[in-house]
Amino acid sequence: MKTIASVITALVAFEHLYILWLEMFAWETKGKKVFKGSLQENMFTPTKALAANQGLYNGFLATGLVWSLFITNEEWSRNVALFFLSCVIVAGIYGAATASRKIFFVQAVPAIIAWLLVWFT
Repeated sequence: MKTIASVITALVAFEHLYILWLEMFAWETKGKKVFKGSLQENMFTPTKALAANQGLYNGFLATGLVWSLFITNEEWSRNVALFFLSCVIVAGIYGAATASRKIFFVQAVPAIIAWLLVWFT
């Protein structure tokens, strides 16, 4: 079960690395396709800096999750993973409440699954 927990945690980290790339480097290109309907077409350029800031925070979440996978002390690794997965869960719930319900299923649900797997490992 530890392997499954690590794989799901890594997938959540990868998702947030993708979000980092999308919001920091591809906001005006790929971002328009991913967030189609969420923003008007003419809002991507003026919000580029805001999106990059959000992307940076997603990078911090991903970094923390990846870090948890390389910590050799089991208790410390578990606690770091639970902390960063909790941050992802809170961000996903907040995003669902304020922006789009889809965020809950795309971000929070995988993190909740990983959190439960880590907790019970």
